[in-house]
Amino acid sequence: MPPSTESVIVIGAGIGGLSAALRLAARGLSVTVFEASDAPGGKIRTLPSVAGPVDAGPTVLTLKPVFDALFQEIGEALEDHVTLTRLDILARHFWDDGMVLDLYADEARSLDAIGEAFGSQARHDFAGYSARARRLFAAFDGPMLQSGAPSQQALALRVLRQPRLLADMAPHRSLASALEAGVREPRLAQLFARYATYVGGTPARTPALLSLIWEAEARGVWAVDGGMQRLAQAIATLAESKGATFRYGEPVIRVVQQSGRAVAVETAAGQLTADAVLFNGDPRALRCGDLGPAPVESVSDASLEPRSLSAQVYAFAAEMNGPELAYHNVFFGHDPSAEFAALDRGTVPEDATLYLCAQDRAAGPARGVERIEIIRNAPPMSGGEEAIEKEKELCQRRVFDRLAAFGVVPDPFPRPDALTVPREFGALFPASLGSLYGRSPRGLTAGLKRPRARSALPGLYLCGGGAHPGAGVPMAALSGRHAAEAILTDLASTSTSRRTATRGGMSTVSPTTDGAASRSSGSSGRSSPPGTPGPGAATRRTTSA
Repeated sequence: MPPSTESVIVIGAGIGGLSAALRLAARGLSVTVFEASDAPGGKIRTLPSVAGPVDAGPTVLTLKPVFDALFQEIGEALEDHVTLTRLDILARHFWDDGMVLDLYADEARSLDAIGEAFGSQARHDFAGYSARARRLFAAFDGPMLQSGAPSQQALALRVLRQPRLLADMAPHRSLASALEAGVREPRLAQLFARYATYVGGTPARTPALLSLIWEAEARGVWAVDGGMQRLAQAIATLAESKGATFRYGEPVIRVVQQSGRAVAVETAAGQLTADAVLFNGDPRALRCGDLGPAPVESVSDASLEPRSLSAQVYAFAAEMNGPELAYHNVFFGHDPSAEFAALDRGTVPEDATLYLCAQDRAAGPARGVERIEIIRNAPPMSGGEEAIEKEKELCQRRVFDRLAAFGVVPDPFPRPDALTVPREFGALFPASLGSLYGRSPRGLTAGLKRPRARSALPGLYLCGGGAHPGAGVPMAALSGRHAAEAILTDLASTSTSRRTATRGGMSTVSPTTDGAASRSSGSSGRSSPPGTPGPGAATRRTTSA
């Protein structure tokens, strides 16, 4: 398309901001991306190790068509920019009674494996559960995930056209109670109950509707050669090739409004004006005043609370001794009810299920030192800074004692700096309270309560895992698409009169906001409730959500 005079500022280079930046730049808009970190990715982050960068965030690439569509929209092919391996084994599951179960990309193989492990009744229950998840995903993908503005009315009409969906949704049941009624093998129910944590919830407080998460994984899981950050880097590189400018290590201090509209952002270098500002971070940062007072009312409390789960995350390299690992592995805790009850109380469970990603096993067994990520669910942060050291000591013991019970022993054991705990996630993603998935999925209509692409402040848009349609790499990418579409639509209908400030240059716009510095995703400053005074200058660098 011919060059456009319209400009967009993106705050944060997480997967949502990258997805939007690529689309907008490809349409000829002038796009500038500010990222407080020194690399793209946001929650797609790595830690260094002797074996190379280790994923320390998302490890699962599902719903690949979302990314195929992103690249195809600009005339490219995903496989020309990243190397993907479709995994034959979706995940390997371990129980402490010695049972090991693989679930496969081929459903027939999964059915056979479950039948062999647990018997014909479990096989039958799994087939029914999978069919239900498939129907729910097919029904709600379009009007919910693919729509930038889903509504209860549209969803209700879909159910009226397909009445069986009402029974599939089980609107008065939680995921836990639906599994209790439909999956009689306790270990299999424990396996699928864990999918609530994929969106930051617990089974007893996550609606049964979200059993459709299993279908997202059943459609295929891919490993990205070199780690998930390669995907973020590929999108950023393409966006640059289309004209987008990335300013890494440059936090945004605040959003500037004029005449009731977001018109600029401020960094340590000054102000930059734009026709639209897109925030790719936890929306709670806006509500807390982390980007100044202008966007405080741009999101509501109801769209941000209650908060979802956090995690304790190890990322390290070691030689793993013990049973043969797959790429994705799950080591179940003794008592799932006790684990989730602790999380619902806001406390760290003593015994918990562990997820282990063996990043170098996409092509088969690894030998020698390999890259490992371990995730243990935890509540959002609590306690003071002094609690971090104690939490890490407890986590070290609990994680590796639990793995040792399965015969899994790393050599050498990881150092404390290989572990990130909720309070540290709270510093990386300000105002998030360490919550990694934004708003909790608690309640049947929770998905409709997340912030949408258009905020309440004209000119300010939202994307990322804290915005609609929710957490997860493909969902964040979809949020970027929704934001890009909203921006393009709104700019097309905007008056031809433009501000007098130099487009894309440093501006002398007179802000209607105060000068207090702030910290946010792709920004810097405070993380406090509206009206709370903040420090005079940014002190910590952060990354996008």
